[in-house]
Amino acid sequence: MATYDLTAHHIIEPGGPIALSTEKLQVFYGRQQAIFDATLNFPANQITALIGASGSGKSTYLRSLNRMNDKVARVTGKIMYQETNINDRTINVYAVRRHLGMVFQRPNPFAKSIYDNLTFALKATGIKSRTILDDRVEQSLKEAALWEEVKEDLHKSALALSGGQQQRLCIARALATQPEILLLDEPASALDPISTAKIEVTLKRLVERYTIIIVTHNMQQAARLSSYTAFLHLGHLIEFDKTPTIFQNPEMTATQDYITGNFG
Repeated sequence: MATYDLTAHHIIEPGGPIALSTEKLQVFYGRQQAIFDATLNFPANQITALIGASGSGKSTYLRSLNRMNDKVARVTGKIMYQETNINDRTINVYAVRRHLGMVFQRPNPFAKSIYDNLTFALKATGIKSRTILDDRVEQSLKEAALWEEVKEDLHKSALALSGGQQQRLCIARALATQPEILLLDEPASALDPISTAKIEVTLKRLVERYTIIIVTHNMQQAARLSSYTAFLHLGHLIEFDKTPTIFQNPEMTATQDYITGNFG
């Protein structure tokens, strides 16, 4: 593998409002450091893609943003959301996750009905009104482009859905709590091309209302979907810029090598 200067980086400041930022974020698994001093501003109502080779730290970084690494790693530095450092140990992690929804690589619906999948977290927060629950179910399914396919089957098992439908259900489940930010960890990597296309169309529509941060190993997907792209290598944030610049004229040699396939 080529050797790169991991202290060198090119990080632009995106224009417009910032939805989320990290300041010198570091992640440690025991003595092994997985993320080094990641400082980055995520623009509001944009799709930001995180790319890099396997082991680059992109999923670790993403999962840190809503405290998903708390029980498996030590995370230092700041994660700023609405002028609050949500990496502070006094912050209620469950409250954080209502604002930063998460969708994982493989569909993971609960072994419950479609309706119960979407209302489980809502009921846990104290929402009991059937009218409110019904409205949230319909709204989130429509946002995830799944309503027309399942509206007659809301009380059937979510496990009976196809893989692509299950993943859109998981997106709907994340949206049901009305977050401001949606985090997606390779949400289409286990899906066929048709289901992947539906996910991408859904995300392009959702960005009108949400800030989206997506980890993807598929560079064509990153180029199609995102307005901004961050490239990570060996736990270091190497480059962050507008997506066309990253793919057509990156500043850093490591980014250029990764994009052109001369990496490793």
